[in-house]
Amino acid sequence: MATNSASQAPPTYRKKQSSPNSSRCDTMKRMRLLAVFLALAATLPAQSLGDLATTYFKDLLRLDTSNPPGNESRVANYLKKVADREGIPAELLGDNPDRLNFIARLKGSGKQRPLLLIAHSDVVPVDRAQWTVEPFTAFEKDGYIYGRGAEDDKHLLAAELAVLVDLARRKVPLDRDIILLSEADEEAHSGGAKWVVEHAWAKLDAEFALNEYAYILPTASGVPVFQIQTAEKVPTRFKLVAHGVAGHGSLPRDDNPVLHLARAIVKATEADQPVALNATTRAYVQAISTLPDYAWLRPLLPKLEDAATSSATADEIRKRDPEIAAMLRFTVSPTMLNSGFKINVIPNAAEAQLDGRRLPTESTEEVYARLRKIVNDPTVDVLPAEEPMQPATEPSSLTSPLYKAMESVFKETAPNALVVPFLMRGTTDGAYLRAKGMAVYGVPIFRKDGDLRLHANDERMSVENLKSGTALLEKIVLKVAAGR
Repeated sequence: MATNSASQAPPTYRKKQSSPNSSRCDTMKRMRLLAVFLALAATLPAQSLGDLATTYFKDLLRLDTSNPPGNESRVANYLKKVADREGIPAELLGDNPDRLNFIARLKGSGKQRPLLLIAHSDVVPVDRAQWTVEPFTAFEKDGYIYGRGAEDDKHLLAAELAVLVDLARRKVPLDRDIILLSEADEEAHSGGAKWVVEHAWAKLDAEFALNEYAYILPTASGVPVFQIQTAEKVPTRFKLVAHGVAGHGSLPRDDNPVLHLARAIVKATEADQPVALNATTRAYVQAISTLPDYAWLRPLLPKLEDAATSSATADEIRKRDPEIAAMLRFTVSPTMLNSGFKINVIPNAAEAQLDGRRLPTESTEEVYARLRKIVNDPTVDVLPAEEPMQPATEPSSLTSPLYKAMESVFKETAPNALVVPFLMRGTTDGAYLRAKGMAVYGVPIFRKDGDLRLHANDERMSVENLKSGTALLEKIVLKVAAGR
């Protein structure tokens, strides 16, 4: 080991003059070294699209974003780290540091307007005592990954992220930008989507969007039904408040508000509601009735179009398939009751809350006027239970390039497939985008397994379903954004 003392002068160095021969030698060495690295890289297994989605899926499930309180920034920050690592421009949006939204953009040539991929980051709460596994550990067993959000909506978020990263890594030429938006608070008040629409709409300059809540429906005949969600019913939650005179329970009274409330609930729930088909529901029932599984529906179609028989026909359909029936008209489900404080005291008021879901063609005023006529009791008020949530919107086009691309991919994947538009009984943040004129589609890339568990205990997604769904999503994106 050499030493250096203060008395010694530091050594001086002269730059060695390189000869042309040595320069060529250095170049050859670098080329040989590069060849070695390339050979090594070729022997390393590339992470497949499905494996990428599985990794992201597990990571997302481990982030507890139960709403309330949300804490969706946990997901937003995770997505930002992934995007930064992959060189995809991204940013966090919002005014609450704990509940941020995430947006990323993979650039294309700009020949066409962007494609938007959306998936919310929050999940509904869990009752841990009812789960057989820990809900935020991404527990894997028998080919399934368990966790809150596995079917709503972290499976779709993982698939969308995997597709974005895969296209970026492969440097696939794109005709349009691909935007990924993960919004907060979908499960409660849609605060994230509303904030983005109100404050950052310019960042969502997309022609159309792919969204959640659509499935591949298996049938007994073996024909897979790809249900593309093109429309949503509108939450119209209301309450019935009955008024009476308080008294002792030993003396029955005709003005007992509990009695009046009970009668009003039955009336509101069992009343005949008008049937109204739109472009989506008409196309759906006509297409689905061609399957052997739904042959019973075929003779009922003309009756659905006739105002004199449509309501009774919807009742008949409800006995066979409640899901189809719920698409056809306004529905009511009593969900909450509040009355009294002691068993031997008749209260002076009683209240029920009901979950109403109206068709996008109906107005709030129209529905409330009809309900008051149905209840027809001066002691019972029909009142809104909450402020209006998602806006009513027209169904998205069945002829857009994105709809046609999905149709094409599904037919290529399963030549015997039936591809149909679908009206969602519930609602998503997509309603806010549709209200701004954007075509939004729930994309059916995942199979609807027999024991669908979204919002339920032991929520799960099979690895095979996740991987095949992600591959299907990439095919759709390539078809509409890369012309493949």
